[in-house]
This record gives sequence, C-alpha cells and structure tokens, in this order.
Amino acid sequence: MDSFVVAVFFLTYLGMAVGSVPGLKLDRTGIALLAVVVLLVSGKVGVKAMGTSIDVPTLLLLFALMIVSAQFQLAGVYGAVATRVAESPGSARRLLALVIAVSGGLSAVLANDVVCFAMTPIIAEGIRRRGLDPRPYLLGLVGAANAGSAATLIGNPQNILIGQVGGLDFWNFLAACAAPAALSLVAVHYCVAWVWRRELDASPVPVPAHPPAEGHRWQAVKGGIALAILALLFAAPLPREVGAMVIAALLLASRRMSSREMIGLVDWHLLLLFACLFVVTGAFADTDMARHWVNWLAEHGWFPDTLKAMVPVALAASNSIGNVPAVMLILAVWPTPDPGALTGLALLSTLAGNFLLVGSMANIIVAERAASAGCRLSFGDFARAGIPMTLLTMGLAVAWLRLGGWMTW
Repeated sequence: MDSFVVAVFFLTYLGMAVGSVPGLKLDRTGIALLAVVVLLVSGKVGVKAMGTSIDVPTLLLLFALMIVSAQFQLAGVYGAVATRVAESPGSARRLLALVIAVSGGLSAVLANDVVCFAMTPIIAEGIRRRGLDPRPYLLGLVGAANAGSAATLIGNPQNILIGQVGGLDFWNFLAACAAPAALSLVAVHYCVAWVWRRELDASPVPVPAHPPAEGHRWQAVKGGIALAILALLFAAPLPREVGAMVIAALLLASRRMSSREMIGLVDWHLLLLFACLFVVTGAFADTDMARHWVNWLAEHGWFPDTLKAMVPVALAASNSIGNVPAVMLILAVWPTPDPGALTGLALLSTLAGNFLLVGSMANIIVAERAASAGCRLSFGDFARAGIPMTLLTMGLAVAWLRLGGWMTW
C-alpha cells in the first residue's frame, strides 16, 4: 500500500469538499493541480503514466461542446433569452415557471454551467426591477439547470464523462432520462413556489420593456444548425469526440466571430480540474487501499450498482466533494459498471447536486454571479428549497429507474 499516494488523494478530495485552503487563495482547480505537482516531484507518478491516466476523448468532447456554447454566447442568445424572460408579463408564479422551463430546456442541450453563468445576472437584475425578490427565481434557474441537464449526455460535465467512459448511446440515454428530467422540472417549480410562496405572492411592479439585447441572428441560427448536426453525428459510428471536434472547428472558421474570443470563453479551469483529478484518482486506483476498498464495498453490498446503494452514495458524495469529483472517484474504483447503472449514476448524481449550495458547480456559479449583481444567495436560502426539491426529484428518478428496469433496488 502506497501511503503517500493515499494521503495525497485524501487531501485532494478534502480540498474538493472544503473548496479552498485556509490562508491561501487556492480554489479546487488549484488544489488538484498542486496535488499533481506533488505526485510528479515525489516520483509516485511519471509523466508518461500521467498521460495515460487522463481521458483525452472526454476532454476533447467537453472542449468542443464549450465551443458550441461559446457560439451561442457570442451570438447574444443567452442575453436575449434572459432579458425576454425577465420582462415577460404575467404573475410572479408564471414568471418562475418560465425561468424554470427556459433554464431546463437550454441546459439539456448546452452546458448547464454556461447557461447559469450567462443568465444569472440578467435574471437577477430584471426581477429586481420588477419589485420582486430575485432569490426564488435564481433558485428556480439553477434547480432547473441541474434537473434539465440530467436529460442528455451533453447537459453537464459529469454526464459527458459517464457517457464517454461507459460508451453510452446518446439516444438510449435520452430515452431513459428525458421523462424523469421533465418531471423534475415540475418538482423544482412546486418546491420553490411552496417554500418561497410569501415572496412570490408580492405584487410585481410593471417594468417598461427595454430594447432587445443586441445579437447576431445568423450566428444564432448557425449555432442551432451546428447543434442539430452534432446530435445526428452522435448516432453515427464516428467517435463522439471526433464529431464534436469537427463541429467546433467549423464554428471557429468564422468571418464574424473571432476564434480568440470563442476559445477564450472555454472554461479552461474546469478542463484543468478534470485532467488533474484524472491523474490523482488514477494514481489512487493503482494502490492496494483502492483494491481493498472495492472488495469491501462489494462484500458489504455498498457498491453503487443497486439503487439502495447508489442513492446515499450519490447524495453524500455530491454534497461533500461536488458531483463532478464524486463521479470521477466512483468511476475510478468501479470495475465493470453496466449501462443501466451508469445511467442511474448520471441521473442521480446530477439531481443530488441540488441538495446544498456545494453540490454542483452550477450552484456556486449562480451564487457568485448573483452576488456580483447585488443579490446574496446564502447557504440557508439554497437549502430551504434545495433539500425538498432534491428529495422529491431523486424519489421520482428512483421510481422511474426501477419501473423501467434500468436498475434494481
């Protein structure tokens, strides 16, 4: 047993849980990178071994999808949609339903983190100008972004990783997860509307419409065509990451959109976090402790290949170290997961991210972007609606997975 590698591994994931190092301005990505440097300097991981640990196809697919999302962002799609939603006429509850529907729908086909990043400040400011409390709408935005992203293999980073590692079929996954994701959007609306009913019952102030946000109609159409072709390529025998890179390359070859701008919108911090965690978890997976851990879990019935094990594991891991690191850790020590169990892991780990503020990167993005817009979304604010919406949506998902025969209890 290599105690040094094990120690680095546990300290890294402790950092994922805490999110920072006391006294240092070191975030999760910095912590993971520091861990890789320590492993390299100590000689416990070589450069060649590090290269083999990193799942390059997953990183390529994630990068390509970020380029597609950048196309929509530079075309002004996110800003235009968020502005129209915030200024939509009707009651406060209708407005909440509209925020949830738009956020969930966009997050199913585009990265939920990007949707939250682009829409949060516009929604927060637009709701405040109507004389309403932005917090329930922001909770609806992020709750729906997480729930909606669970519908597809390209909706969020952990689904992308699971799809690549498990070789899951895009359309079979959609058939399995679209219905529980849609039901979860209804559950998100119900929970937020009930918990924040006092704030939603306040009378809104009419707001004069602003001129529509500037955008490029053709560039938006071009992005939509690219996304449609990408979905068709997922049904072709071409490797998923290769097809996505072809689409990304075509979008970069633009006369109007600067490739520097589009590449600058890529979330390099997330890509680096993925690469570093691949190295750290790969090094741990080769230790005796990892093998003993796997054997112990299998002997005691806690391997996440059944619903009774998957639910508590997904809920606890996602809300301690975050759902992306949690999925990477589970996959690193899971010998031969079947497609049904991987589908369950994707669906349940994503929905579990709504439980607490630290459950997913999208939650943190919304809280930070809302603060920059002058709206504080506290840990308690999030938990008030997040806990009931997570329990309800995970209950719906468990019933769906069991009745559909994807996973056993």
